[in-house]
Amino acid sequence: MTRLDRGLVLTVLLLGGYGLAMVYSAGTTDVVTSGTGAWVRQVVWIVLAALTGAVAYRASSRILEWAAPWIYGLGLFLLLLTLVIGTGAGTAAGTKSWLAIGGVRLGQPVELAKLATILLLARYCSGLRQPPETLRELVKPGLIAGVPFLLVMAQPDLGSAIVFVGILFATLFWAGVKPSLLLLLASPLISLILAVDTAWWGAWILVLTGLLLLWRTYLSEGVFIWVVNSAMGVLAIVLWNRLKPYQQRRLVSFVNPEADPVKSGYQAIQSKVAIGSGGWFGNGYLDGPQKRLAFLPEQPTDFIFSVVGEELGFIGVSIALALFLALFIRMIDVARRATNTFSSLMVFGIIGLLFTHVFENVGMTINVMPITGIPLPFFSYGGSFLLACGLAMGLVFRVAADSRLAGYAD
Repeated sequence: MTRLDRGLVLTVLLLGGYGLAMVYSAGTTDVVTSGTGAWVRQVVWIVLAALTGAVAYRASSRILEWAAPWIYGLGLFLLLLTLVIGTGAGTAAGTKSWLAIGGVRLGQPVELAKLATILLLARYCSGLRQPPETLRELVKPGLIAGVPFLLVMAQPDLGSAIVFVGILFATLFWAGVKPSLLLLLASPLISLILAVDTAWWGAWILVLTGLLLLWRTYLSEGVFIWVVNSAMGVLAIVLWNRLKPYQQRRLVSFVNPEADPVKSGYQAIQSKVAIGSGGWFGNGYLDGPQKRLAFLPEQPTDFIFSVVGEELGFIGVSIALALFLALFIRMIDVARRATNTFSSLMVFGIIGLLFTHVFENVGMTINVMPITGIPLPFFSYGGSFLLACGLAMGLVFRVAADSRLAGYAD
C-alpha cells in the first residue's frame, strides 16, 4: 500500500465519488427515465472497475510490452466482429458499436481497442533510437492508430474515432516528435474542417504555404502536404454531397442548433439552457428543472456534465475540471518518473485518451464540439468505459509504484 501514489489515488476517488453523486442526481426526476436507479448499477460497475484495476496493477511493463501486438490484434478482431454483428444503444442507436448475444449487450470493443492501441504505440515508439523527424517516419505509428480509427468510423462512431487521433498525437508528442511535424500531420484534417468556409480555408492554405517554406521541409513532403491540403477543399464538397439529409442537418445544427430546434438541434439547445441556468452556484443539488422534467437528454451518460452545470453552477463545474486537471498533472509526473520508456509512453497515451474524452464531452455540452455520444471519464454512467478507466488507472498505478520502488532502492 505504501507504494501507491496517494495523491493520485485521492484524485481518482474524488472524481469517482463526484461522478456517482451526479449519476444519482441524474436519476432523480419527476418522471421515470432510463437514469432512474442507475446509481445502484453504477456502484456495481465502480466495484468491478476497481477489481479490474487491481488485476492490471499486477501486470509488469515487460509483460505488457511483449503482449502488446497480441492485445492489439484481439482489439482489431473484436472491432471487425462488431461491424458484422454489432448493435447500437442510447444516442448511438444507429451505430454498430456494441457486441450482444441474445439481446444482452456485452460491451463496446472500442474501449479495449483504445488501450491496445496505446500499448502498441508505446512499444513501437520506445524501440526507436531517435524521435521521428519526417512524415515518412510517422507512417507506421499512423497506421497503428489509423486502422482502428477507420474500423470505428465504419460503425460509424465519430466520437470514439477521434479518441484514436488524440492517443496518436499524445504518444508522438511524448516520444519527442516536434510540434511543427505534428501540425503538418494534422494539417489535412484542419483543411477539411476549414473547408466549410472558403475564406477560412484559403487563409489556412496561405498560412500552411508560409510554414512549409519557413520550416524548410523536404521538397517531396512539402509538395505532398500542400497537394493533400488543397485537395481537402474539393473533398469536403464531395463528402457533403454524399451525406444523407439527416447527417447534413446534424452538421448544420452543430453550427446553428436553432435551425432545427425540435430534432437535430434539440440536444444542444437543452444542454446549453441547463448549463446557462446554473449561474454561479446552480439551482441546487437534485433540483435542476431541465433535469427533473427530463428535458435534458441522456442525463446520466452523455450529458452528465450538463447536470453538473445546472445544479452546481460555475463553482461545481470548476471543481470538476480542477479535479481532471489535478489528475492529468499527477499522471504527467508519473510518466516523467517512469523507470522505462515504454511505461512512460503508455501513461502519456492514457492521458491522451482521458483528455480527449473530457474535451469532447464537455465541448459537446456547450456546443463547441459536435454531439458524438462520448462519455465523461468517472462521471458518465456505463460499464464498458468505466471498466476501461479502471484498467487504465491500474496500469498507471503500477508505473507509479515501480518508480517509487526504484527511488527507494536508490
